Amino acid sequence: MMLEHVAVRHAAVHHVAKTHPAGVGAAPAGAQESGTIRFRILGELSVEIAGRPLPLGPVKQRLVLAILLCRPNTTVSTDLLTEVVWGDDPPRSARKNLQAYVSALRKLLALADCQDRLVHQPSGYVLRVEPGELDLLRFDELTRAGRQAARLGAGAHAVRLLREALDLWSGPLLADLACSEVVREEAERYATRRLAVHEDWAEAELELGHAPAVADVLAEVVREHPLRERLCTAWMTALYRAGRQTEALAAYDSLRQLLARQLGLKVSPALEAVYQAMLDGRDSGQGPRGGREGAEAARGPDRPRTVLPADLPDFTGRWDQASELREVLAAGGRTVVLSGPVGVGKTTLAVHVAHGLEQQFPDGRLTVRLRREDGSPRHPSSVLSELCRVTGLLGAVPEDEEEAAAVWRSWLTGRRVLVLLDDAPDEASIRHLLPGSGSGSVLITSRSRLAGLGPLHRLELAPYTTGEAVELLGRIVGDDRVPADRPAAERIVTAIGLLPLAVRVSGTKLAVLRQLTPAEYAARLEQSPSLLDELAAGDLAVRSRLAGWWCELPEVVRSVVRRLGHLPAPLFTLAEAANALGCSEVVACRVLESLIEVCVLSSPIGEVSAHAALYELPLLAQIYAREQADAARQSDPSGPA
Repeated sequence: MMLEHVAVRHAAVHHVAKTHPAGVGAAPAGAQESGTIRFRILGELSVEIAGRPLPLGPVKQRLVLAILLCRPNTTVSTDLLTEVVWGDDPPRSARKNLQAYVSALRKLLALADCQDRLVHQPSGYVLRVEPGELDLLRFDELTRAGRQAARLGAGAHAVRLLREALDLWSGPLLADLACSEVVREEAERYATRRLAVHEDWAEAELELGHAPAVADVLAEVVREHPLRERLCTAWMTALYRAGRQTEALAAYDSLRQLLARQLGLKVSPALEAVYQAMLDGRDSGQGPRGGREGAEAARGPDRPRTVLPADLPDFTGRWDQASELREVLAAGGRTVVLSGPVGVGKTTLAVHVAHGLEQQFPDGRLTVRLRREDGSPRHPSSVLSELCRVTGLLGAVPEDEEEAAAVWRSWLTGRRVLVLLDDAPDEASIRHLLPGSGSGSVLITSRSRLAGLGPLHRLELAPYTTGEAVELLGRIVGDDRVPADRPAAERIVTAIGLLPLAVRVSGTKLAVLRQLTPAEYAARLEQSPSLLDELAAGDLAVRSRLAGWWCELPEVVRSVVRRLGHLPAPLFTLAEAANALGCSEVVACRVLESLIEVCVLSSPIGEVSAHAALYELPLLAQIYAREQADAARQSDPSGPA
């Protein structure tokens, strides 16, 4: 029976996840070994195998590849692909034509033993790409690392990383495919990001006292972006410190006139202050923090370090869990795993607790994210490099990954440091980061319980209580609408499964739509045929977070969750699960236990009926799984749900 086979694989589902740690983003072994394929979009589109360019076919086929590379390791919907290729006027044969283009691209990738890279999903296609294979991913990685180094005062290292990121560009993004409106929008978005990196690089160079080089490089960039105040400020400062004071003052006057003539605006107070300092001769040429050597030298290798995201001012509830974490971590020498489903607030709680432990960890509190912005896992060497930069080990880090891990663990020994490893995809991604001994502590957040790490202190985070959810909703909305109609507020948070992320989205929506009463919004949520579409406000969207979680699950897990998604309610019995899965209760029990291990399901303590445990699939996860099952059935009516 198929489910018997599923159950056997589920018995060690974390091993399945380790085999494919990046979900849809993991490259096949053959491609990783060959390492010969290179994708470039920071300029004109090109693909090379062993240094030889591939013929990419007609423009429409190139457009399909281009937008897949703009969003690597992420499902690109068929609708978006159609819009990229044909705009608002697609032909009736658009879907078949897309399939033909995808088929041709698969044949091209097969030349580099990459035939499994371009994967069909229910709603579109995913192109699997490793960080070292795509210049865009490399640009993002170098930018993040460079900015981190700059924040920590490692000026010379920041300059090198940011310059390397900028050198990846040979022209505007996908310059040869600007015929597509969608591509032009992507190009504009990344042009802004590239410009910000120019500004970061310039400011870091100025900290090091390299004004002449900055003045020459920025001259051309300013000509292309004359209204960018931060860029102009860096250029003015570079000119002034390079002894070109007249040009610096003229640059200010040109910007002032341009802003007034084109936008009717005055220069910002910050830029005005820089200008006045130049007039008064108060710019010493030593950078805003004083000293051309930067803060790295001032800090020294053993000064305390704090690298934490901001604590949320509206942090709500979780008092018992926060108290437990503080007590365990403060004891020193402890490793704690904080697990729970997507959107339950693991990172928020971890950061909140870390902010309150300054006295207990005098040698520093450090945070490193183990995933990229698109949700795919970062390579261990990238994480190690970031941690070593944070701790001032820039010159001591060997290239070999195991040796670098040893250097990191050696630094931890004897230091009372709190390390927050955020959003760990699996055990393998963090095992080499854990200290062998010492008085420091490690807090790991993950969607899995990470059972393979052995006996550690574990805390699983559940959705809010009704009271906590209503309290957070009221804080975010900010007026008297929530306190004035608590029953409606309770209906809202119940309709969204008490998930903290969903509460934050709902509160944001109510705060923006001030004409909407809680009762009206509650009715909308309760009656909506597509609840997940209601849970979006700006760039906060529950659906996108669930989509990332779903893509990461192995297909064997998704096939089971799709079936459980069609149960009448999120809470169900073993017998109901066995019936939905079409297997015996013994097999179903093993399957459900393996899903609990990776936090797909929970078994609420005390929730028993006739001596049988109850299981719970979070409400919004159940809705998403049901949608995926319906989509799979529509795309292949003869296949399994």
